[in-house]
Amino acid sequence: MNITETNIDGLVIIEPKVFGDARGYFMETFQKNTFNSNVTETEFIQDNESKSSKGVLRGLHFQLPPYQQAKLVRVIEGEVLDVAVDLRKDSKTYGKHYSILLSGENKKQFFVPRGFAHGFVVLSETAIFSYKVDNLYAPTHDSGILWNDETLNIDWNIDSALIQLSEKDKNLSSFKDFNSPF
Repeated sequence: MNITETNIDGLVIIEPKVFGDARGYFMETFQKNTFNSNVTETEFIQDNESKSSKGVLRGLHFQLPPYQQAKLVRVIEGEVLDVAVDLRKDSKTYGKHYSILLSGENKKQFFVPRGFAHGFVVLSETAIFSYKVDNLYAPTHDSGILWNDETLNIDWNIDSALIQLSEKDKNLSSFKDFNSPF
């Protein structure tokens, strides 16, 4: 497993070792001891999966304390642009974002710790997105920031006319109106 730190403290890219031959491939997607020793001590308690079509943008989501979530995300099939925004008010990278292309081909994984907003947009015709979380979903603490917030100025690498959002995601707050509890 190759682990790469990003320019934002806590965000980590993980590239598992892939063993392939004419039959296909095998890879270990998660091993608790290796993860805890090389990334951070985290107890993942749930796995989630979604399938989405091109242009579907999910995010930028987070849960408010005490129900924050760390996520280990990956794409099983297809391609997405994955984005994490630092919401930790005491961080020197507060309000900064990091984006990475995740795909079934490159098999990269992205660790997003607590205190970040997270989202992704599907760039391929469809994508199957999988992620582990370290806390249960708490609807009363569910929150987010608008995907096209002017302050964040995220380049989603897709024509905005193709973006498909849920009603919830259309009505999220702006970053300037966000008062970070992290």
